Amino acid sequence: MDRIDHKLLSLLEGDARLSFADLAERTGLTKTPCWKRVQALEQMGAIRGYRAIVDPPALGLATSAFVRVTIAFDKHDAFEAAVIRHPLILSAHATVGDSDYLLHVLARDLTALDDFLRGQLWRLPGVERFSTTIATREIKTDGSVTACADG
Repeated sequence: MDRIDHKLLSLLEGDARLSFADLAERTGLTKTPCWKRVQALEQMGAIRGYRAIVDPPALGLATSAFVRVTIAFDKHDAFEAAVIRHPLILSAHATVGDSDYLLHVLARDLTALDDFLRGQLWRLPGVERFSTTIATREIKTDGSVTACADG
């Protein structure tokens, strides 16, 4: 990847709805080479997809929690498969340290979060224990991957 590819990624990360004409103008390319570069970035996996950023509270999801989960040694594959399918789990990360996974969970309220933790999370394969931290407010959610790579 060269400087132009990084610029394209940065521009698309900021606004994935930019036209190829806009991208080309901002990078000093013409539309066809710009389109080909974006296509190549998609094919190599540097661009994983395009999506709208939806505000959770606008959908009634006012409670955000981070759950650290410890799993039985032989249940990781089954746990990960169950996590991928679960609609309340926004993201999941395998971790090293005191727990095996960090889950980001969205719920309508504390009651719904409690129902998830007590009624559903315990039933996922291999769960031995978990610890929950409830977020009180968002500080930063729109960080830039390209800025991290550049900085």
